[in-house]
Amino acid sequence: MRHVPRRRFGQNFLVDRSVVARIVEAVDPKPTDKLVEIGPGLGALTEPMLALVPRLQVIELDRDLASRLLQRFPPERLVVHQADALKFDFSALPAPMRIVGNLPYNISTPLLFHLTGYTAYITDMQFMLQREVVDRMVAAPSTPEYGRLSVMLQYRFHMEKLFAVPASAFRPEPKVASAVVRLVPLPRPDPLARDEAILGQTVTRAFSHRRKTLRNALSGFATQADLLALEIDPGLRAENLPVAAFVAIANRIAGRPAGNAPVL
Repeated sequence: MRHVPRRRFGQNFLVDRSVVARIVEAVDPKPTDKLVEIGPGLGALTEPMLALVPRLQVIELDRDLASRLLQRFPPERLVVHQADALKFDFSALPAPMRIVGNLPYNISTPLLFHLTGYTAYITDMQFMLQREVVDRMVAAPSTPEYGRLSVMLQYRFHMEKLFAVPASAFRPEPKVASAVVRLVPLPRPDPLARDEAILGQTVTRAFSHRRKTLRNALSGFATQADLLALEIDPGLRAENLPVAAFVAIANRIAGRPAGNAPVL
């Protein structure tokens, strides 16, 4: 039976076989890989990847699509988890895993942040995302796309934009273009944040008002004296700082005596 795409799940199904082939080529699955697919949908990527690996784990929120996959592929080849990837415990899957997916645009950013908690279990990830999101992920400092997402993901991953995908490759066609990106967890962030919660708070505050200088954006959190001690110009804006500078600010805040630390 024909499946009617569900807007609440952000379903846009990949139908262009040439794009499917490029993604599979980029992933380059090996028989020994522990492969995981997020959002298999109608199985456009699932089928060609199953031709290359003996077993594939998939996470599908839509109950009807999960049922179709169970009927289409034998359970010893395809393990279907009917679950919300945003709440899924990826540490429960065989590791080290390689993750692939055509991610729904409406959950892509929170899902990427969710996956940062599982980098110890992940070899690499290849995702299809909204092109604008990919451009923000890989953006360099002092560019319009550089922001909170850039800093927090670049702290954890080496990332590479692989290729763009037109809207015509999907049914129904989304209103935006897409792109495929590769994320490889860094063995150890360098420099290392003493407290990642404080790093996250620092980055969020700094980018909360992009046009404000660091002096004003971080007021009550990091002082001008803190910035000067780190040889960071308080007159700069958040978009001008590399990841290492944000880590340095966060580590200075984390190193304060408990009574002098900002309330998070």
